[in-house]
Amino acid sequence: VQLQASGGGLVQAGGSLRVSCEASGRTVSSYNVAWFRQAPGKEREFVSAIRRYSGSTVYLNSVKGRFTISRDVAKNTVYLQMNSLRPEDTAVYYCAASSRGLIVGRLGDVPAYDFWGQGTLVTVSS
Repeated sequence: VQLQASGGGLVQAGGSLRVSCEASGRTVSSYNVAWFRQAPGKEREFVSAIRRYSGSTVYLNSVKGRFTISRDVAKNTVYLQMNSLRPEDTAVYYCAASSRGLIVGRLGDVPAYDFWGQGTLVTVSS
């Protein structure tokens, strides 16, 4: 599968942004799809994931209640709606996919994902 991330941009603190991850090939619901982010000088960090088939979701504690991951099968796209954005959310956001069955504890592991999008920059100004 090929992943195309888009939707990043500049937003003020407290604002909202939605990033998209469009998949080509197999239906997106047959993949575990996750969003990671990487700020300058920091390691890549798990943000959220939506599990294949069931669609159950997992979030980084610091984004719970602010971010929502969802998928649109008709558009073969996974979204990350980000509300109440903070300057510390500034990063390049990457989407990733895995067709393997992953336990919840592995959804946040970078090596668990075989396919990666190119990243989209989200900048939150204070």
